[in-house]
Amino acid sequence: MGELEAFCACARVGTTTGAARELGLTQSAVSRSIAALEDRLGVALFTRARQRLALSDAGRSFRGEAEALLARLDAAATSVMAFGGQEAVLRISVLPSFGRSWLIPKLADFRATMPGMSFDVAARLAPVNFDTDPFDLAIQRSAQRAGGAHHLHLLDESLVAVASPKLARSGPLSDEAMLALPLLQQSTRPTLWPDWFRASGVDPRRALRGARFDHFDMVADAAAAGLGVGLVPEVVAERALAEGRLALASARRLETGEAYTLIYPERSEALPGFARFRDWLAAELAGIWA
Repeated sequence: MGELEAFCACARVGTTTGAARELGLTQSAVSRSIAALEDRLGVALFTRARQRLALSDAGRSFRGEAEALLARLDAAATSVMAFGGQEAVLRISVLPSFGRSWLIPKLADFRATMPGMSFDVAARLAPVNFDTDPFDLAIQRSAQRAGGAHHLHLLDESLVAVASPKLARSGPLSDEAMLALPLLQQSTRPTLWPDWFRASGVDPRRALRGARFDHFDMVADAAAAGLGVGLVPEVVAERALAEGRLALASARRLETGEAYTLIYPERSEALPGFARFRDWLAAELAGIWA
């Protein structure tokens, strides 16, 4: 570790004196670490000229891996310090909008039943590879499959058209009326509005105009701000609808044929609290958790 830290510091600042100052060591200690590392690897990592260090070809090749290794170790140490006092930690990958709009507001309810549990939550759109990614479970759409993992159906995806209460104050709008308003687009799923209008037999060619946003929760926030009509999963809009920040702009729904799915590897079943969290999550989304 000391040798890697000395190498990376020298690569950044270009002198053993500067690296020593950065690391809080003596110049001779840094020099010894560099010499020991080069001897261990059997290659020269630096070229030396006028008390300056320049990376050799081998040093340039080695630097990226060395910095990445130190960064991973630092992240692991930070995680241990952050969660060291907890009985159990679940590392969760979750779709961004589902996590922000539904999961996070519900986590306090679960912790009330299991106070020793903590969470390390990351927002991910891409499928998880449990062989390389540091997660115990993932909440993804059913289209995103993970090989060698268990898949538990949580909730069918149903989309609703939403707008600010002011924009929808006269009640649900017809599709023709909605086409006259700005339609807020979800940029990673650009066919949703055309699908909505095709389902009712309305020409969808005007359905792609409107501001674009990366995530469904951004679409919902934009709709609540009065920027137009958004088409979002009902589970994402649920809280804002209940609080009156959003109103339904149409009485109908669009079933996409996809679903929210809990995906996890076999090893997660042995984790403290995992089975309880899995069952709680499934029951909450089924609407039967007491």
